[in-house]
Amino acid sequence: MCNLYSMTKGRAAIAALARAMTDRNHNQPPMPGIFPDYPAPVVVRGEDGLREMRDMRWGMPSSKKALLDAATRRADRLRAKNQAFDFNELLRMEPDKGTTNIRNTASRHWQPWLGPANRCLVPFTSFSEPDQVGGSLKPVWFALGEDRPAAFFAGVWTPWGCVRKIKTGWEDCELFGFLTTDANAEVATYHSKAMPVILTDPAEWDLWLSDAPWAGVQHLQRPLSDGALTVVAMGARQDEAAPA
Repeated sequence: MCNLYSMTKGRAAIAALARAMTDRNHNQPPMPGIFPDYPAPVVVRGEDGLREMRDMRWGMPSSKKALLDAATRRADRLRAKNQAFDFNELLRMEPDKGTTNIRNTASRHWQPWLGPANRCLVPFTSFSEPDQVGGSLKPVWFALGEDRPAAFFAGVWTPWGCVRKIKTGWEDCELFGFLTTDANAEVATYHSKAMPVILTDPAEWDLWLSDAPWAGVQHLQRPLSDGALTVVAMGARQDEAAPA
């Protein structure tokens, strides 16, 4: 599971690469470490059909079952203390930390967000996976080259209302996540389970943001070819070596 990535290229360069006509945040500095629930840039189709870049929080809504199970555990603890509660309100206010990675696109939970209106491009320059094969769990950073050229994860997004953190309460957010798939050779050396779905070709970016139904884009949920990635850093919580 990819829960850490970097985006160190300038936003103007990323917007130009994705042919985004507008950007809602021009002044964001390089981001050498993007973690779950951090705001990060994504490219979407605006209401006028033109592409725009905007910041969203990393982590799509969790499944209803996951939230129901969490609220049920909370209710059990309250019952044990003889404290009264309204379960429907408890469920509504159950904190949802979000789901960063989307693998099972056949799941009913993800179906509403796989269509054209909810697909997005998530720019990155490198991403990290924990070393599970070696057992150290230290971050291993991958990029398309030592110079860390920009590319995009195949993402989805949605406006959403929820509680992300108890201390902040209910929030109306725009959330995003990205698809994962089988690991290619470079990633599998350290993390055999999965890697993000990476789109490197402008034709793939155009298709992902097109009006095509899911059936017309689902073939993009596949690993990069072996040899396409380079290990650019190891053990660091941020990709500090990435050039701005």
